[in-house]
Amino acid sequence: MTTFALVHGSWHGAWCWELLTPLLEQGGHEVVAVELPSHDPSVSFDGYAEVVCAALDVRDDVVLVGHSMAGHTIPLVAARRPVRHLVYLCAVVPEVGCSLADQMRDDVHMLNPMYAPGLSEPDAELRQRWVDHRLAQSVLFGDCADDVAHAAIERLRPQALYPLANRFALDAFPATPCTYVVCNDDSLVNPDWSRRVARDRLGADVVEMPGSHSPFLSRPAQLADVLSALANDP
Repeated sequence: MTTFALVHGSWHGAWCWELLTPLLEQGGHEVVAVELPSHDPSVSFDGYAEVVCAALDVRDDVVLVGHSMAGHTIPLVAARRPVRHLVYLCAVVPEVGCSLADQMRDDVHMLNPMYAPGLSEPDAELRQRWVDHRLAQSVLFGDCADDVAHAAIERLRPQALYPLANRFALDAFPATPCTYVVCNDDSLVNPDWSRRVARDRLGADVVEMPGSHSPFLSRPAQLADVLSALANDP
């Protein structure tokens, strides 16, 4: 039995996988949706990776899926424990030797800058939250039904900035097979950047699907098919 370990990105929680999880389970797979302490201003990406490892315990045959900023967490997990396959889903892929803050400053092609005005100034614990819900819907949930998008926005939480300041902890990516899933209308992570980095930085297979940044909410059945095909690939 394949275990899908699902790791959410910034501002989200394990709740974001709730439409995808039953579809994967119907296909005979086990699902572990990990809750990261991403609101905690003292926890780094290494800390996130430890949380994922603890949630997986001794499970084998793991396909590890990281959405958005979880692209910085999943290779750290694969460096710590056996993982059959890594899936970068609309993900920000680390650059060896750099922090995510460095990437955001230096790589102008990575993210769509329209998201930034929708966020608060950092609070006393150096955390940011979405304050413009209309912009959040456009950037994060652009192809979701309105009721799904509004329910998701209500559950978004602060994201601590501390992990972004730390240099990526690995000197090379783990030798784990990987796939990058690009959503062609992603309004946060630039699809052209994703295609290039998947090829040049990860040497990953690329799977393309329609939709924007959150296909687990807008197209869960199609995403389940993509992931199930990876699990069934010997």
